[in-house]
Amino acid sequence: MTIVADTPTPVDTLEVTLGVDTHADTHVAGVIDPLGRHLGHATFDTTVAGFKALLAWATMFGVVTLAGVEGTGAYGAGLARFLAAEGLTVVEVDRPDRKTRRDQGKSDPIDAYAAARAVASGRASGTPKTRTGDVESVRVVRVARTGAVRARAKALTQLKALIVTAPDALRAQLTGLDGPRLVATCAHLRSARDDAPTPSRFAKRAPRPGRLVDPTAATKRALASIAGRVQVLDTEIAELDDDLEALLTPLAPTLLALQGVGLDVAGQLLVTAGDNPERIASEAAFAHLCGVAPIPASSGKHANHYRLNRGGDRAANAALYRIVMCRLRWDPATRAYAARRTAKGKSKKDTMRCLKRYIAREVFTAIQADLKPQLDA
Repeated sequence: MTIVADTPTPVDTLEVTLGVDTHADTHVAGVIDPLGRHLGHATFDTTVAGFKALLAWATMFGVVTLAGVEGTGAYGAGLARFLAAEGLTVVEVDRPDRKTRRDQGKSDPIDAYAAARAVASGRASGTPKTRTGDVESVRVVRVARTGAVRARAKALTQLKALIVTAPDALRAQLTGLDGPRLVATCAHLRSARDDAPTPSRFAKRAPRPGRLVDPTAATKRALASIAGRVQVLDTEIAELDDDLEALLTPLAPTLLALQGVGLDVAGQLLVTAGDNPERIASEAAFAHLCGVAPIPASSGKHANHYRLNRGGDRAANAALYRIVMCRLRWDPATRAYAARRTAKGKSKKDTMRCLKRYIAREVFTAIQADLKPQLDA
């Protein structure tokens, strides 16, 4: 722990604000008084003992009324949970913008004081996710599933690329196969090898197989290896889907009952809202979080003009897009709405943006209905 400040005299009445610049191994904390004056900064380890030392150090300056923490969804997640459990009001702080960094410089203490000032001034007011309930369980399982799905897609791409350049006889054998049949066929390919070398009597492992005899044998070996990987990933994805179903079915029945909402979409939207959806003040705030709330862009002669919101949680935006696509195909009311908007001159993209905004309202209401009873319990 490194402290840069005179040892403060214990104060019981002075209200101070804490700001923390978070990192993987250490956190840098800074404390300011109500006038924004720097009282001191210190460095602490990212362990429970370090968290306790940080809080004890900060309280030596006075009563900590607010704590601004950078990266509450990454390096600052553990500290945010600890401070909230200790009864402090924790505020999520974004890193300073480029102009501020260019004007004031960049260092860990500067960032810590900037976080404290952002909270004290009210410029930063976001409530971090608690990450202590079933929604956090859904998030971590989805992380594993997403990685498995991407690895499977990459393996299938490699498999098909090898088939394209495979020797003619092998390529002809696999042409026309796709999906599970292709994977199963490749997994059962066997390669021709030379005789295995004679193992040494001092060898500590089983003898290696013989050398692959030609490119055809090597290609079969590679295809079988990749196909086996795909099969393992298929099993892993299925097991993770079972875990997600067991978590989501009792957690979000209202959300899952919405048309176009399956396990994957529901999981993403719940993760976006967090275990404490009360941190989102309104359905308009949820729409802005998902990047489907239009941004005012009026100026001069351009009155009542709005532009596309390219911010927000893009994964949640994609989830809403999938709901829209499903309803445009299967829901008569959505199809009729799209037809009316098209007749008024709206493009397909504009119509889909309007639909995503409407669906965000439905989703927010459903999430509140599902998670509020658990919060009240």
